[in-house]
Amino acid sequence: MSFKFEKLDVWKLAIDMADDVHNLTRGFPKEEMFSLSSQMKRAADSISLNIAEGSTGQSDLEQVRFLGYAQRSAIEVVNCLYLAIKRNYIDQLVFDRFYIMLERLIKKIQAFKKALKNN
Repeated sequence: MSFKFEKLDVWKLAIDMADDVHNLTRGFPKEEMFSLSSQMKRAADSISLNIAEGSTGQSDLEQVRFLGYAQRSAIEVVNCLYLAIKRNYIDQLVFDRFYIMLERLIKKIQAFKKALKNN
């Protein structure tokens, strides 16, 4: 049995992002374990969770609503990147790599939302 969300490229990309963020935060200082590290991981996980949850809704409008939550969570991860670089937990190269991945993911979420709204 497969679920609708498992076929979505945007969900697969979000799963990869969550895994990458999890690995990234392992290098953060221990004092950040219950603050920035935790917040960044929860926001990254929330992207794919909302895409999955929205895919089981009763309507396209319901799915669009959950995609909006996913998009907001992705923006939250971007903000966490800014905090991480400001606190010298990551360098510019890492920041740029994650920023580009998040930009791509956000664009895919926006395109999916637009396609659903046009149905």
